[in-house]
Order: sequence, then structure tokens, then C-alpha cells
Amino acid sequence: MADNKEQVKQDILDAYHFRHATKEFDPNKKVSDDDFRFIMETGRLSPSSFGFEPWRFVVIQNPELREKIKNTAWGAYGKLPEASHFVVILARTKKDTKYDSQYLQDHFKNVKHLPEDHMAKYLEKIEQFQKVDFDLLEGDRPLYDWAGKQTYLALGNMMTAAAQIGVDSCPIEGFDIEKLNTLLDEEGLLEDGRFSISVMVAFGYRVKDPVPKTRRPYEDVVKFV
Repeated sequence: MADNKEQVKQDILDAYHFRHATKEFDPNKKVSDDDFRFIMETGRLSPSSFGFEPWRFVVIQNPELREKIKNTAWGAYGKLPEASHFVVILARTKKDTKYDSQYLQDHFKNVKHLPEDHMAKYLEKIEQFQKVDFDLLEGDRPLYDWAGKQTYLALGNMMTAAAQIGVDSCPIEGFDIEKLNTLLDEEGLLEDGRFSISVMVAFGYRVKDPVPKTRRPYEDVVKFV
């Protein structure tokens, strides 16, 4: 049992060393449907604050839309159209994440199946968190940024899961939010302002191996107090 645990730990660390921000994908290699479903499932099962799940993963396979994104987001220019799969991760906006939103009422009632009295108390706690603890209700940007933080949990899990099965990835922040939101809205993907782009990620297979991974020393990053 101990030997198996050590092997699992080593396999996970090997995946972290394997993973890198792949700059160029092989257009002739495609991630299988089964492998990609596995990667996306790790995103769906990711944790989020209060269990909001304030995300949507839009898989962009349409060639014309890929070309539009490539020409709008400078960070995607070298990844499209070669990447096997390209995902735009959307964050829910204040319309859906404010404590009294219809989305949260439906989410906690029909997805989380909270009893009515428990749900009322839970929403009160969320109201306190948003109004006082994190001061998220002034304007639209704070709740959007907070939801965006949650999407990065899913992003990290998907990239790690991909690495564990030998699939490469690259997270992409290189874009003008307003311009890309305009494009996605024109494509009918933002649902009347209920979503906004958070980050993007490409999946596929590398053309060439990267340089060895470098990081700051463990003792500089981890502090025990």
C-alpha cells in the first residue's frame, strides 16, 4: 500500500513536470473524444466558493469562430487553428451570482437540493459574505472578478488532468476582454450578459519539447510559521 501511494505521488509530480504552456500544437494529432470528456469532467467536478459553479466551458470547434477568436485575441494567435480542442471559460456575472439571483435560487433548490429553511439561511450567509466580508456588491466588476477566481480552479484541474494522460495544454489570458466579449455576444454565447469571458485554454499535442521547468526554491515559496 505504501509503495503504491509513493508511485501515485510520483506519477502526479511527473505530470506537473510534463505540463507546460504549449506554444505550438501539432495539427495532425487530435485528443480522443474519451480523453477530452475526461479532461472536461475534472473541470465540472472542481470546487467553487459556496458551491456556486459560476462557470461555463465553451468548446470552440467551429473553424470560422476559431478564426475570429484567433484574429481578436493575440494570445490565441499561435494556438489556433492547430490546437485539437479550444475552450473558452466563461464566468457568471452579477446577474447570476448576487445573493438574491434567480440562478442561485434554482441552483441551491434543484441542483444542490437544499431544504427550503436551510437554503434561506445559506443565502443569508452568502449575502453577508458579499455585502460585508468581501465587499463584492459595489458595481459589476467585483462579483465578476470573484467568479473568475473560481474558474481558475477548474482551469488548473483540467490542465493537470490533461498532463496526467499525456495531453498538452496552454492557458490563455492574452486578449482584450471588451473586444472578445463583443465577439462572443454576437455569437449568442453570453446569454444577455449573464456570462463574461474569464480565460481560455487550448489542448492538443506539442510539436517540440520545452526547456526543463524552472521554479523558485521550495524554501522560498513554502513557509511554516
